[in-house]
Amino acid sequence: MTINRLYTSLPLLLSILLLVGCEQSSIAGEEVAPRPVETVIATAQPENIQGLPGVVHARIETDLAFRTLGRIISRKVDVGDLVSKDEVVAEIDPLSLQLAVRSAEADLRDAQAQLDNAVLNEKRKRTLFDTNAASVADHDLAEQQLKSADANVEKAKASLEKAQEQLGYAELKAEFDGVVTATFAEMGQTVSPGQPVLRLARPEQRDVVIDVPEALLSSGRVGDSFDVALQLDPKQETVGKVREIAPQADPSTRTYRVKLAIDQAPEVFRLGAVVTVKPLAEGKKGSVTLPISAICDKDGADHVWVVDRSTATVKLRPVQLDKPAGARFVRVQSGLREGEEVVVAGVNELVDGQKVKREQEPAGE
Repeated sequence: MTINRLYTSLPLLLSILLLVGCEQSSIAGEEVAPRPVETVIATAQPENIQGLPGVVHARIETDLAFRTLGRIISRKVDVGDLVSKDEVVAEIDPLSLQLAVRSAEADLRDAQAQLDNAVLNEKRKRTLFDTNAASVADHDLAEQQLKSADANVEKAKASLEKAQEQLGYAELKAEFDGVVTATFAEMGQTVSPGQPVLRLARPEQRDVVIDVPEALLSSGRVGDSFDVALQLDPKQETVGKVREIAPQADPSTRTYRVKLAIDQAPEVFRLGAVVTVKPLAEGKKGSVTLPISAICDKDGADHVWVVDRSTATVKLRPVQLDKPAGARFVRVQSGLREGEEVVVAGVNELVDGQKVKREQEPAGE
């Protein structure tokens, strides 16, 4: 009875073992089969930085103004005129200043006369005091009057010097050799002390002024060199070096004011000329660019799958990225070398060391 039951169950057990073996063979076949993926070769794309517009400015510009109130009777220069140091460029009516000088001269003569009289009076009182013909009080009073007269003379001299200095302010003189770039007052106009009359610039010391977006400023440093070309004639070029970078962005444009020195530029780079500024190394190899589909997130960090060509397996590698919002491509700042092969499709279905079947697609932005 037991043997018959065994013979009856044997075919059923063989069938079950055969099914399990087939299922295990199928699973094993799935595990070893390479997974098809799309890949690209990491290539550093050329930096294609557009030129920034700029304007040539004088490095040193000074607003010249009279130091005293007056009415302009002469302006000897106009915009574009070259002037030399200490050259008279404008004048105000000197009549009131001349009268002040004459008044100060009269006050000085009066004080000198009083001093002379005080000297004679002191001598007379001293003689009388020596012969006991005058009291001590009279002699002391004469000495005091002499000292007061002497002080009045010094005061009158100082007033005269001040009046003469004020008279010199009737002429506006150039502080240095330069060119007139602007005028603010005309003949017949009454100007107050410090009110600008004209602007003087040094033409031999020139800067190119550009406004740089914040995204491009991170790579700029003082001393960096840039190519500067005239917009009207791009063949006219010179080299400018970063001299100054504004510490704060403009509140309305959110750009930073940058000044490039072009002291050795040809004369064609005149003040006010519009130029285009580009990096000298434009077109050099930049950072590696990948499609956004190549990036997978693991534990809050960016990773890519790098293919080992010798074994046809993949390995997860962390990378640092520059990911503009909404961009289809990202720039790899670190973690990936040019020439390595990266998976760009199916990145969320891979495991470390898994074999893959590669199909490359063209990379580009």
